[in-house]
Amino acid sequence: MYSYPIRIYTKKELALCYFPDSMPRTAVCHLMAWIMRCTPLYEALVKAGYSKQAKSFTSRQVALIFEYLGEP
Repeated sequence: MYSYPIRIYTKKELALCYFPDSMPRTAVCHLMAWIMRCTPLYEALVKAGYSKQAKSFTSRQVALIFEYLGEP
C-alpha cells in the first residue's frame, strides 16, 4: 500500500523524508507547518495521542500523516 513503511519515526526522520534537501531543523519546521495548516490532520493526530512536546510520531500518527499529506 505505502512505499514508506508505517512505523515510528522521529520528527526529524520523517521531516527529512518530505524535505530531503533541507537542514534537519528546517525540514521539521516545514513539516510541522504543513501539519498545523491541515486542521483535520492536526485534530486527528491529537486524538491519536500527539502532543507538541513529542519527539516522534507513532505508527498510527504516521499513517494519518500519509493519509492527509500523502507519502513523502
